[in-house]
Amino acid sequence: MSIEADILLQEAKESIEAAQNYKTELQQRLQDLNQARKQVKGSATQTREVLKQHFRDLGGALTKLLDERLASLLLEVDTIEQNSIRPLDDCQKLIEQGVGTADELLREGEAALRCSIGGKDDKLCSFTKKALQIQLDSLPEVPSLVDVPCLSAQLDESLLGVVRERIFSHGTVASHPPVQIDELLERPGGIQVRWCKVDDEFAAQDYRLQYRKGTSGLFEDVYVGQDMEYIVLHMDPNMDYQFRVCARGDGQREWSPWSIPQVAYTTLAPHEWSTGTEGYSLSSRRNMALRNDTALSKGTVLYSKAPTYFCGQTLTFQIITAGQVDKRDSIGVCVECVNGQETLQRDRAVCISTNGAVFVNGKEMTNQLPPFTLGSTVTFDMEMVNLYPVNNNLEGGSHKLRVTIGSGSREVVFDWLLDEPCDSLHFACSFAYPGWKVLVF
Repeated sequence: MSIEADILLQEAKESIEAAQNYKTELQQRLQDLNQARKQVKGSATQTREVLKQHFRDLGGALTKLLDERLASLLLEVDTIEQNSIRPLDDCQKLIEQGVGTADELLREGEAALRCSIGGKDDKLCSFTKKALQIQLDSLPEVPSLVDVPCLSAQLDESLLGVVRERIFSHGTVASHPPVQIDELLERPGGIQVRWCKVDDEFAAQDYRLQYRKGTSGLFEDVYVGQDMEYIVLHMDPNMDYQFRVCARGDGQREWSPWSIPQVAYTTLAPHEWSTGTEGYSLSSRRNMALRNDTALSKGTVLYSKAPTYFCGQTLTFQIITAGQVDKRDSIGVCVECVNGQETLQRDRAVCISTNGAVFVNGKEMTNQLPPFTLGSTVTFDMEMVNLYPVNNNLEGGSHKLRVTIGSGSREVVFDWLLDEPCDSLHFACSFAYPGWKVLVF
């Protein structure tokens, strides 16, 4: 076979491979497109059901309220009618009683007149005395029509207009939730979740983050507040977790629709303190250490279980409780664990003391950070800068790490020179007095 034929054959194979890759990419895009279509269709169907159910519930509630108000007004009418009719009934009884008395008196008078014609005057005398006792000139008072109730209903015809206006403006339909998850970052034993607003007109007062293990089951709240990021801890490595976030508008009680759920997992083992160090007790997950009241005669350094801090990550310490301050106190990272030390302020380590002093290889820097207080958070960020060979021999060179230590609203940045490359570092702490409790993540 000639060279030209070989070239043509190779080009044909490359074209076939390119076509296959092209087909694969197009099929993947079709799957993505179908997924997008399902999201539109599914969310539209769900939104329709939510709207129908809401307005059914609202209609039922409004009907119930109207029925209750009608019943209340009718009861008020009944009460006024009964209270107004009662004195009229009493007056009627009194008049009817008077009419009966007058009828009886008339009959007696007619009988007395007939007897007087026959010469019998005693009955006429008796009748006259009885008529004088009855007080025929005393009549009961009947109230005039203006003095008795005339019931009517006062109904505000503008209510329908107000209700109509409120109903016509009730509810909105949005094509996107006002907030979406923007970034999911691996952290040791956790995921750092960041979100952002996608609706600039939505004035958010609070955010609410939920997650669940796997892609089924119930979501649970993990954060509610004003921050737009949160680190979810205590997560199993290499296990899928699903996250979603929503927001509450300024002055509102209701939460917005949830963001589109995002799936993430961490491959990084959680940070853990080493067990068995005298003077310290650990939490069940071994990410929280408490300096207890043993071994008070000397300072003690507590190291991590393994060198789990890598360049490019953020290592965070949080002060849960505070104790008495000592100049030997320190929190930081180191190349190796050295037993028998009273402090981390030594060679091949960088740390910050509880008074805010920063130490690099045991030497105190001029820059200081705020002293530790209850709730203080200290972060360490490191990145590899470059290598400086000696006589073109990397083995004898210096390795530079750019370190950023943050505490509160302040931070210090410096270069840390090491005599050998270091892929991972231990974290450590030392406290001279009990009462200090520190969480690492």
